[in-house]
Amino acid sequence: MMLPPAVRSRAALGLTAAAALGRFELQVCGDCGAVQYPPREMCHRCLTGTLRWREQPGTGELIAETSLHHSNDSYFRERLPWRVGLVRLDAGPTAIVHLHGGCAPAPSRVRVGARLDKSGQGVLLAFPIDEVPNMADDAHLSEMTCSPRSRQVLVTDGKSGVGQAVAHAAVGAGADLVWVGYDESWKQSPGFAALAALPQVTLLPLDLADCHSVRQAAADIGARVDILINTAEVHRAHGTASPSGIEAARSEMDINYFGLLRLAQEFGPAMRSRGTDGRSSATAWVNLLSVYALSNFPPHGTFSASKAAALSLSQCLRAEMRGAGVRVINVFPGPIDDEWNRTLPPPKLPPDALAKAVVGALQDGVEDVYPGDVAQEWLARWKDNPRVLEREIGS
Repeated sequence: MMLPPAVRSRAALGLTAAAALGRFELQVCGDCGAVQYPPREMCHRCLTGTLRWREQPGTGELIAETSLHHSNDSYFRERLPWRVGLVRLDAGPTAIVHLHGGCAPAPSRVRVGARLDKSGQGVLLAFPIDEVPNMADDAHLSEMTCSPRSRQVLVTDGKSGVGQAVAHAAVGAGADLVWVGYDESWKQSPGFAALAALPQVTLLPLDLADCHSVRQAAADIGARVDILINTAEVHRAHGTASPSGIEAARSEMDINYFGLLRLAQEFGPAMRSRGTDGRSSATAWVNLLSVYALSNFPPHGTFSASKAAALSLSQCLRAEMRGAGVRVINVFPGPIDDEWNRTLPPPKLPPDALAKAVVGALQDGVEDVYPGDVAQEWLARWKDNPRVLEREIGS
């Protein structure tokens, strides 16, 4: 596999963690306030170890640049010339960055952002201050994102409102072909016929509870899927005290956890084998999880538990896919405005908004996304004190 060099120090992994969420963060000294670059263990000014990662605006001055026409690294050797530069950040330090093709020659104003490269590590990329036409088509940027444009996408469940919205969003984002999985062919689903009528859409029999069905689908299209978006889920409003809790939990686990495992076992090897095939490579795997995976929501307790199990499994999948250059993206929505959350009061996330967040995550190349106000608030409270969040929810 030809991937960018992936060795990072433990301190530098903080940059990667922020880039995975679409943020540009640098270390800031808690004693003297000095901003650090490159990442380090001790402050370069006062030598204390109280360094905290803080988000940065990224604006700065491009003071020097060059284009590489030779590289000893096999990954970059196939992608030359490669433009790099030095940016003096308004925050203080000077950083070595990849340069977007729209950046004017030095000296010029730029804005620096953090992105994940093909190996899944955080790198810095300088953008022009103002948007330029076809900005997403830049060769450097496209290596660090997973846009559906001109790719072949599998959406595992086209019967649900979320699955249909995601399929429409993938078509709208320029996907060449969207396979839409379905089971229970006898069941009529609003909007499914209209989705099937789109010229870019091909229907695919797919039941995540059936090993044979998943295996057959992988045999038919597994070698051609560039982006897999798993929208299949079962959601029941049950806790441990519910008389039907065991059966509800079994059905949720069978799709939400074991369904993901079946997909990983059948589609994973083919996607890993195509992870570095240039423009026609497999590029991303998207899992629809839930913000309830972070901390259990007792009224939907068994569903929360199944999503927590799926989160743990997706972390394993991410580690396995990373070496092949395939990005695993986890989506953590709050309550979705669907049939399973009718009894919950607003705010609820519309399926179209969730689909927009999925496509946005692919285009931005992030690994985790929390769409909607509820998910953002839940995440902030969980980061602040997960035990307090657990107590508040439980009461």
